[in-house]
Amino acid sequence: MNSFGQRFRFTTFGESHGKALGCVVDGIPAGIKIDENFIQSEMNRRKPGQNVYATARNEGDRVEILSGVFEGISMGTPISMVIFNENQKSKDYTNVKDLFRPGHADFTYFNKYGVRDYRGGGRSSARETAARVAAGAIAKLMLTELGIDIQSGICEIDGIKASTIDFEYSKTSEIFTLDKNKEDFQKEAILKAKGEHNSVGGVALVNVKNCPIGLGEPLYFKLDAQIANAMMSINAVKAVEIGDGIEAVHEKGLDNNDQIRKEGFKTNHSGGILGGISNGDDINVKIFFKPTPSIFLKQETIDIHDNEVECELKGRHDPCVAIRGSVVAESMMALVLADMALLNMSSKIENVKKVYN
Repeated sequence: MNSFGQRFRFTTFGESHGKALGCVVDGIPAGIKIDENFIQSEMNRRKPGQNVYATARNEGDRVEILSGVFEGISMGTPISMVIFNENQKSKDYTNVKDLFRPGHADFTYFNKYGVRDYRGGGRSSARETAARVAAGAIAKLMLTELGIDIQSGICEIDGIKASTIDFEYSKTSEIFTLDKNKEDFQKEAILKAKGEHNSVGGVALVNVKNCPIGLGEPLYFKLDAQIANAMMSINAVKAVEIGDGIEAVHEKGLDNNDQIRKEGFKTNHSGGILGGISNGDDINVKIFFKPTPSIFLKQETIDIHDNEVECELKGRHDPCVAIRGSVVAESMMALVLADMALLNMSSKIENVKKVYN
């Protein structure tokens, strides 16, 4: 499936080394100011080639809006956007044309479909996430109208964990780190792995402020379930934690419960979600990215003819995919919340009456 969402729905298209990538966003209400400068600024946060901590592939990731917007305002019709690829080097992949790269989707895609675009992984490439960020920017413009704010940053790289969380600092950091005191150590770990032709993993933290109470559609479309679904759909993500996550298993019930006073919850172990529904507190989600599978070391594999061979990659790849992945995670959060906000409008008859009476 290449589409995500129920009411606020987006579909992406394109491959890593194809002519272009893009998306169609459907369900966006009419009357929203579509700030193209903001959309491009979101793309610039994710785009490759910006520093030594990311792939050297130099893409402008310039977004062109094709439909759904007139005089800077959404028309309530599908918004389609395209991002043309500018810096493909498909020849870098000719030596692995018939090989299954370890840690990649080559093996599973080939066995499922019987055909494969070997140029950078084709549709399975993380290059596809550029289209998600474009769609997420539209979602953010809608959420801004509701006062909902989403931010993200890196809280761990190669086991080096943040001791403090500073989202404002992460906006100025080359690696989006949340702890300025750990930044140099995290950067050193990335460059060390890169120098050894290897890679490292990392953890992103996404935070949502001012989320209204009531988002989420139990039982089978819970907010936390859809967040997990969205995050796990991102390339290289292997785990998701909401609130205290796995640490909750080490707590007693009295410690884990978020007691309530008139002014609100005393703690936020739940990560802002109870029973699959937002409770008005901050939503906190950690997203765990594995080390980038594209590494420049010899590895054992097989080819499409089932021969055992050695794989030695070429090309340009992120030594830590979590860095740019954090921007994608933030975008996916926006897309989930936009969808849930529209779904929630019909949960009470008085809401419906406000529109029709």
